[in-house]
Amino acid sequence: MTIDHAELARECAAIARTAGAAIMRIYDADYTIARKDDASPLTAADLAAHHAIVDGLAALTPQIPVLSEESAEQAAWSERRGWTRYWLVDPLDGTREFIKHNGEFTVNIALIEDGVPTLGVVYAPALDEMYTAWQGGHAYAETPRNDKFDDGARGVRHVAISTRARATPLVVAGSRSHADPRMLTALDKVGAHELISLGSSLKFCRTAQGKADLYVRHGLTSEWDTAAGQCVLEQAGGGVTRLDGSRLTYNSKESLLNPDFLAFGDRSVDWAALLRDGSGSE
Repeated sequence: MTIDHAELARECAAIARTAGAAIMRIYDADYTIARKDDASPLTAADLAAHHAIVDGLAALTPQIPVLSEESAEQAAWSERRGWTRYWLVDPLDGTREFIKHNGEFTVNIALIEDGVPTLGVVYAPALDEMYTAWQGGHAYAETPRNDKFDDGARGVRHVAISTRARATPLVVAGSRSHADPRMLTALDKVGAHELISLGSSLKFCRTAQGKADLYVRHGLTSEWDTAAGQCVLEQAGGGVTRLDGSRLTYNSKESLLNPDFLAFGDRSVDWAALLRDGSGSE
């Protein structure tokens, strides 16, 4: 079947907004926090967003299967190993940030084709920031404008985004809730840098906007945590690789856990070598 990625991206952005609205209805209300088998938190907002997205995608593309964090146990490897095209969803990326009430959580929707993300939508409902990208297109950000119209309403700014050349000092985006000493050890080798802490897929998006240069991730992440942000960053001119420099790919094994990885803006830099021994070149 032929896919119109640009049109699908627009439709997925609308689905993400619906999920975001469901999240925000719970954000300021009282809610309970459950624990999954891996001890990660689960709230009613995760489930509300999951249902909004799964229902929306089922209506939009009934022939394309959906793998969501909140229903991953229903997609056995024996079934999904044959998928060449599927939706990969994190209904609420950054549940810890949601619980902390810092606004740094996102809705992530990605289309995976032959193991790579070809469409990505990242929506931060508390910040009202929307990022969309698709293969062969570009990456776009839709953010609130600071100025107001005559009637007092605020508009939105919709712009193409792109990564920047390696800056000095480097701006490194790090996880707010999952700091790892291995990252700090690696960063000792890159020289002067500024470390900024961010939750969820916003680390990919800030790099895609040219506001950060590098995101280093050691430790556990799942494929739904990274796919949408990876698409946004790649289509903005950046890259996401394993520590050996190979591209981060999807649905290649039974486990849905990612290896350690790097996300970066400037493709001309050998980031793996820079972090290994300070010898990255431009």
